[in-house]
Amino acid sequence: MKITKTILLPAVLCLLTISLYSCKSKKMVAKPAPAPVAQAVETKKPEPAPVEKKEEPVATVEKPDYNFNNVQFEFNSSVLKTASYQVLDKVAAEMKKDMSVKFILNGHSSAEGSPAHNMSLSVDRANAVKSYLVNAGLPDASFSIKGFGESMPAAPNDTEEGRELNRRVEIKRN
Repeated sequence: MKITKTILLPAVLCLLTISLYSCKSKKMVAKPAPAPVAQAVETKKPEPAPVEKKEEPVATVEKPDYNFNNVQFEFNSSVLKTASYQVLDKVAAEMKKDMSVKFILNGHSSAEGSPAHNMSLSVDRANAVKSYLVNAGLPDASFSIKGFGESMPAAPNDTEEGRELNRRVEIKRN
């Protein structure tokens, strides 16, 4: 028996179509159909009544004042009085607690001498305090110097006690 091309070609196409169709239907049957999506219904929840909040006191950290005013000097000199060493040791200990703080050292003098000499002397006194504190282990960059000469007396210059109080360096936070 001889099969011709005219019969064979349509028969192969027919079988191919049937097999493809059957594969698709198997795949379709094998996959479960997706479940229908239910539409979500928005329901409003009752809002809770506002609650009054009591403000808690904010804890503030006290920053040290660092205003030290009892650094005294000898007459017409940038040499520290012996009593000033104890004050500067306490100052250095306080400053070491926070090495990031910057300070200004304000030098002063009594009214004895010329204004130019007193201005120079007040700067020298501030530098003497700076040297003491740097030698105590504080960074040089933490200090700036300002001289006021006799322009800002702490006491009247007409008594020796007043003039002694005016020979000073004040240490302030910058």
